[in-house]
Amino acid sequence: SDVSMLFNFFESCEKECLRLCEDNLPWPAYDYCLKCSHLFNMLEARGAISITERTSYIARVRNLASRIASLYSRQREEMEYPMLTESA
Repeated sequence: SDVSMLFNFFESCEKECLRLCEDNLPWPAYDYCLKCSHLFNMLEARGAISITERTSYIARVRNLASRIASLYSRQREEMEYPMLTESA
């Protein structure tokens, strides 16, 4: 894989994930978060990310996942947890 293409694709996927979060779309945003995680793994396997950059990229993917989880939780709460059973 072309390293510069992977870096550019990571940036594009991160931006799209953030945009989808702003539009309150957690599931499509989650897909892009997974793409970012996969791209990070590919970059690391290629040796394109230094040890210091590694921490930054992990934090960026963690930030995306955290935003998505918060969004999903907020949406479930607003819907009053429709699939929650009485026994739970």
